[in-house]
Amino acid sequence: MKPATVKISSVALKHNIQKIKQKAPHSKLIAVVKANAYGHGVEFVARAVEENVDGFGVARLEEALTLRSQGIIKPILLLEGFFSATDLPIIAVNNIQTVVHNQPQLDALQQANLPNPIKVWLKIDTGMHRLGVHLDEVDDFYHQLQQCPNVQPQIGFVSHFSRADELDSDYTELQLQRFLQTTNNKQGERTIAASGGILFWPQSHLDWIRPGIIMYGVSPTNTPAEIYGLKPVMTLTSSLIAVRTHQAGEPVGYGGIWVSEKDTKIGVVAIGYGDGYPRNIPVGTPVFINGRRVPIVGRVSMDMVTVDLGADCQDQVGDEVILWGRELPIEEIAGMTGILSYELMTKLTPRVLTEYVD
Repeated sequence: MKPATVKISSVALKHNIQKIKQKAPHSKLIAVVKANAYGHGVEFVARAVEENVDGFGVARLEEALTLRSQGIIKPILLLEGFFSATDLPIIAVNNIQTVVHNQPQLDALQQANLPNPIKVWLKIDTGMHRLGVHLDEVDDFYHQLQQCPNVQPQIGFVSHFSRADELDSDYTELQLQRFLQTTNNKQGERTIAASGGILFWPQSHLDWIRPGIIMYGVSPTNTPAEIYGLKPVMTLTSSLIAVRTHQAGEPVGYGGIWVSEKDTKIGVVAIGYGDGYPRNIPVGTPVFINGRRVPIVGRVSMDMVTVDLGADCQDQVGDEVILWGRELPIEEIAGMTGILSYELMTKLTPRVLTEYVD
């Protein structure tokens, strides 16, 4: 009997990379492995896909150094740029690429004393209004980066969609046109398409694409990724640690928020918010046991979840319970709970065991 465990499939991961490449056959691919590869284990994921991708994207310098320490030699891009001027020598020595999105970063590059120049991507704010230089600042930043001896000659351009998952919105097309127009007369490779752009906006694929969540077989919307030919890489499982008879009219768990309307059997599953399974999961959210879905009843506690197995169930202590995976898409859980798939995966705690399969 196993406690809360994530099973990570390298076969599914490699399958997804190939599907993504088929969708953007003329683009190079940056595999986004930030946040411990969306909870999948950055070392494992990087090793599994290195031969099939052109580079990696991370959010923090520490994540980039972890990849380098594991022998990853392909390009690594800091998607948020560097946080301190003291990072620059480390970036240069380790051949790490960086986004530049503000004046302090540009100033730090101009003032640094580095052993070799760094590959820089200029981030342009086309409408996300989070990071990036304004459209009317692009020419000035580009010129200054070209003149900076600490910057490699071929400057890249990067931006990010804010509504790529809204297929009936024209805002993504507006962002794309702003990006293309602003970079049209400048030399350098371009990238704007992350997962939503890759799936839904093929005109945005450009020189590089940056798959994140779709690489792990999860859709950026609540539509199961299976319809796009993708396979879930992560399956979250645990085990039944008790099967109890339960009388009609009796509550289950803290606060008595659920009371059974009939005699039934209650299963106790060894997972809770201490494992990162959300405490505010609503009653009725399904889990998958022995070929069928059964609903969560009562409140999620730190270590346990209770489910209504039904009066005639044949389930036994030790039986496997699937919280999400191929049999129960995480997008469906996200839709029922209002919690993004991204958050569900990345909030799992170190207490959850990791099992790398196939």
